Formats: sequence, C-alpha cells, structure tokens
Amino acid sequence: MADNQFKPGNQFWKMRTKHGVDAMIQSPHVLYESCVEYFEWIEANPMVEEKVGFSKGKTCRANVYHPRAMTIKGISSYLGITDKTWYDWRKNREDLIGVIDWAEQIIWEQKFSNAAAGLLNANIISRELGLADKQIHDVAVPQMVVNPPSGPAPEEPPIHGE
Repeated sequence: MADNQFKPGNQFWKMRTKHGVDAMIQSPHVLYESCVEYFEWIEANPMVEEKVGFSKGKTCRANVYHPRAMTIKGISSYLGITDKTWYDWRKNREDLIGVIDWAEQIIWEQKFSNAAAGLLNANIISRELGLADKQIHDVAVPQMVVNPPSGPAPEEPPIHGE
C-alpha cells in the first residue's frame, strides 16, 4: 500500500459506486457485486494513524494502519442509498434477501473478529453487535407495612416552651 493513497480525514463519502437514478439495485447479482466492491474498498483503505516517537534524540514517525469497521450505514453510503432503503429492501425485496443476509453476516463477522483481536474498540463493537454484557441487578426488598394506630390519638405532652 502506498502511503500517498491515504488522505487525512475520512474521505469515505466520496466512494459511492454510482450516482443518480441508476444507483438503485436492479438484481441480486448487481447487489452482490456492489457489496463485494464495498468489502474490497474497506480492506484496501484502512484508517491511518501517524505515531510519533523519539529515538536517540531524533523524531521518528510511522504510520499505523487500523481496519475500518464494516457497517450497514457504510455499505448503504457506498451503494448510494440510505440505510432506511437497505432495511426496506430487507423487508420488501424478496429477490435481494439472500444477498442482504450474506452481506450482513460478512459485516457482523468482520466487526466481531477485528474486535476480538483488539483491532477495533471491543466495547463499541460489542454494543453494536448486541453482545454487551448486560447485568440485571434484582434486589429483593421486603415490603414494610405501616398500619395506623386504632382508636383516638394519644395526647402528646406539650413541646417545651409552649
């Protein structure tokens, strides 16, 4: 990978596969090919972090490459659609369900594997994947019942100073 292909900042929004009305997916094959393009783009364009250190009195710089997390919002942006359209296709486009299931499985596995290996923030990814360690604390507190006294209230002594 040549370092000159990495620009500062996140330029992902520029990577749409198509523009305009023809961006709508017409067949499962077109969706499959577009998903594969997205997955290849993700692999070929990791996030770049510049690390600065010092050795023998000199400044040393090195690029550290971090994988991008695949997401539904990311693949939707890449396809030139909204994530709402992706989810609508999931519900209403029976012809695309197989490819959508496959793509979501790839996205889930990529995030899980990279988080498990420490390459992505495990806390963020586990929450997104629904794997967060949920702890429910159920504390049993006995009910306390207070009954009012029966009969007339006893006469209380006067408060000092009355």
